[in-house]
Amino acid sequence: RSSGADIIDIGCTPGLAFPALAEVVRDLTAAGMRVSVDTFEPDEIRAAVGAGAELVLSVNGANVDVARELAGSRARVVVVPDLGGTLDTIEPSLEKLAKWGVACLIDPILEPIGHGFMASLERYADVRRRYPDAEMLMGIGNLTELTAADSTGVHAILIAICQELGVRSVLTTEVIPWARGAVREIDVARRLMHYAIGHQSIPKGVDDRLVTVKDPEVLTFSEGELRALQAAITDPNYRIFADREAITVLNNERFVRGTSIQDIFAQLGVDEAAHAFYLGKELARASLAVTLGKTYRQEGALSWGYLTPPDESTSEHVRLTGRSRRDH
Repeated sequence: RSSGADIIDIGCTPGLAFPALAEVVRDLTAAGMRVSVDTFEPDEIRAAVGAGAELVLSVNGANVDVARELAGSRARVVVVPDLGGTLDTIEPSLEKLAKWGVACLIDPILEPIGHGFMASLERYADVRRRYPDAEMLMGIGNLTELTAADSTGVHAILIAICQELGVRSVLTTEVIPWARGAVREIDVARRLMHYAIGHQSIPKGVDDRLVTVKDPEVLTFSEGELRALQAAITDPNYRIFADREAITVLNNERFVRGTSIQDIFAQLGVDEAAHAFYLGKELARASLAVTLGKTYRQEGALSWGYLTPPDESTSEHVRLTGRSRRDH
């Protein structure tokens, strides 16, 4: 919940008994959690809802009749197409649920890339056209878990699609390492896209916490600016700067610029262990900033968007500095 989740989903494995399901649901609800259950098995649905689960994933023509028993409860169900069937197969289930007074969401099923991804997105748009007022759910994990890419950008795009289509519920997982932090990313993305679409603006310059590896803007200095700075320096303390191409280290006597921190360090004439440790740490951070395209500030932490540790974050998420920048 601290990451932004509203409901915790308990997944069940087809063909594998889960005798402790009701106990798990009760323990979670007793701890103040809202719970959903992901199963097609009628007995597991009954057990979970009886123990306090408020959402059932998933219901289709094969098991919709069990939903009749949920009438009068606060539980809702997620309707999906029949296995191997088209979107039309949800209609009989929707009609039955409406007749029984069971609230539902529609999930047309998001498919992985290479297995009908684009067609599945079109199904979400089709559902919105057919059922303008229907609540919808998108299982985002089907894409993020199965795509070898940093998840921040993937989540941003998928949540933008959800926002435009009015998909107000998403299901996500954090199983594979590159999907770690998915809940937090989706929470940031939903706020960003809600603001952008609500204000008919682009999702830029509002909240840059989803920019993690690179930086929204990079503070740079020309060699001429740094030479002018050196001319005004009267002490031997080293100042370190990094731009898109190189690292510059200077004091009142030395001006060293390059891309290899080993070569730079060798030219600094350092013979004190503590000083060497300090410069080594700063040069390593500066080198990382150059490699990734990030802003480096001497003795300051690099920004990692929402991943920046709390004790290293600043309030300047969008406006990094008051200094004017040059666009390249």
